[in-house]
Amino acid sequence: MAKVTIVTDSTADIPQELAEELNITVVPLNVIFSEEETYQDGVDLSAEQFYNKVGQLQVIPSTSQPTPYQFEEVYRSLLEDNTDILSIHLSSKLSGTYQAATIAAQSMEAEQAITVVDSKKASYAIGIIVVEIAKMVKAGKTKEECLARLEQLLEDTTVLFLVDTLDYLQKNGRIGKASALLGSMLKIKPILSLTAEGEVYSSEKARGQKKAVSRLIELLKDKYGSAPVHLGISHAINPSLANEMEEKLKQEFQVESTVTTVIGAVIGAHVGPGTIAISMTKA
Repeated sequence: MAKVTIVTDSTADIPQELAEELNITVVPLNVIFSEEETYQDGVDLSAEQFYNKVGQLQVIPSTSQPTPYQFEEVYRSLLEDNTDILSIHLSSKLSGTYQAATIAAQSMEAEQAITVVDSKKASYAIGIIVVEIAKMVKAGKTKEECLARLEQLLEDTTVLFLVDTLDYLQKNGRIGKASALLGSMLKIKPILSLTAEGEVYSSEKARGQKKAVSRLIELLKDKYGSAPVHLGISHAINPSLANEMEEKLKQEFQVESTVTTVIGAVIGAHVGPGTIAISMTKA
């Protein structure tokens, strides 16, 4: 029986030490400040360096996915160790990363050993799934068992975002300029989520952060109730709100595990500093 190796991309925002502990291979996306200045997310640009750079330059960078060749290199290296590959990636509605991974897998003779999955999620909503599957691999579960659990996790996982400013979403085409301006003037806090197809949408709107946080918790309560859950808290250099949210959520839910992580450069380029994201799935 071949062993299983998990591959994901840097938008999963998995803490580096956790990825190393669970033997998760992370393929970086790119952050582009100019034609002369491109970085690999999490490789030569940390999240902290990214937010410092954005603050100093007052620019909103663009991003790009890895090439099929980059994925092919990763897959070939892993296949040398007689492993099956389970490759789980950012929503195909938000990036071409899944398509690049699929092209790489299809171009290789060992295609049957590589399963590429569109998570239809973003940030640690991908990470929370990848980590649970990687734990199964570490425990010696088969690829079939991992795929069955993966299907369940994809259904059970939710992510809700609160952004500090609407400028980044507007610049990247997620909301119109008029909506961004009106929202900023009225101090409207949209509670963002992802559709079943993996597209960003505003599920609710609240006036001010306090009301938005309360409503976010209510929305999660409606879905998970008293069920045991895994919790992921991602923030874009907003540790005080992250700590506050963790305390509130642990009071409201039966939390079996918690991971707190900083939103990386690629997702950060789309949501901006100050963002908080809550990922939750059934344990």
